[in-house]
Amino acid sequence: MPRSDITVRPWCPFCGQVVGKPRYPENRQVGEFLLGKCECGAVYVSDPTGFSLGAAMVECLVYACNDDWDLTWELIPETDYLTGQVDNYDEITHQVVDKGNLDGRKVKGVLFFVRLHKDIKEIAQRLTAKNSTGEAGHQKGFHPPEIEPERDPKRTKKRADKKTVKKMVEESDIDALVDLLFDDIKTLRFIQRLLYTPDDNLRWQTAHVLGKVCARFATRRPGAVSDLLHRLFVSCSDSASSSWGLLEAIGSILGERPDIFGAFSRHLLKYLEDEANYVQVLWALGTISKNDPALIRSTPFFGLGQFLNHQNAVIRALTVRLFGRIRAGEFQKGMEQLVDDQAEATIYEDGKSIKTTVAAQAEEALRLIKEEGDLQK
Repeated sequence: MPRSDITVRPWCPFCGQVVGKPRYPENRQVGEFLLGKCECGAVYVSDPTGFSLGAAMVECLVYACNDDWDLTWELIPETDYLTGQVDNYDEITHQVVDKGNLDGRKVKGVLFFVRLHKDIKEIAQRLTAKNSTGEAGHQKGFHPPEIEPERDPKRTKKRADKKTVKKMVEESDIDALVDLLFDDIKTLRFIQRLLYTPDDNLRWQTAHVLGKVCARFATRRPGAVSDLLHRLFVSCSDSASSSWGLLEAIGSILGERPDIFGAFSRHLLKYLEDEANYVQVLWALGTISKNDPALIRSTPFFGLGQFLNHQNAVIRALTVRLFGRIRAGEFQKGMEQLVDDQAEATIYEDGKSIKTTVAAQAEEALRLIKEEGDLQK
């Protein structure tokens, strides 16, 4: 098939789900765009020509704010909302055309997405508090990285190459990788290629570095990170390709930015159908839970209880690590039975291998559950 004929259904840049065809609102007014809403909460508009993105963005923001224009103009980019877009969108057939040409017809449309960081009511309350006190409210719990500073558009951009990127990854030089990525998007590809290695330590370190780099890059370019996640999931599902490092990379990226990409987490559970993925999926779920336990608790995690009795000590250790982080008191009795399990297990935290025991992980999990219970009293 010629590359120009390849078409796919459009997907949400924040969760990877295929989105429905946008439609006009019930009370249509002249000049309005077609609108849609993803299950993850993102809203989107269609600009069939690609030349009216400014107006499309305004309409999308107003739609996200339930037509509250006053609130719309108070929103702060990156702080209150993120944007993303899918290019080469054909509004007529509701498809993304790979090379912007379908049956001899140019396709230049754009699906423009907006996703608020919080519920619109929470944002409204924060703005009210800010206006009355002159200060913004302090967010408790998980704190995303600071927004990356604007790069000088007149700078001499560097070009990424395999040797340079490999050296930076091995040295965990996050700052240099982020700078290089803003200059050359191919940096992500080069890091991804380093995941395909039989060296366990290098693979886990690469996944960790990729998560850190993407967390910072997503403050300015979330769409590019979403595209990477989409490719990683596709590669995981491709039986013809190796999945080395892919699930680890996905878990690392989602763990660093659950506020943006957390909706991708639900896709991880399907990879438990293959026993070869047990370690990677349980590690990924536990890593995401460190920053957003509620996100994983909202998934059908109860089926994971069976892994408390798995013959592999690493799987038992990763299961109690996960259950402790999501405060899964439902499995407390099962974890109590593991406090005498001295089987050794090697797990990875922050890209480094840690030798532990199932008992040590069970004790920590039970401590977290007890701590949660004491706070609720």
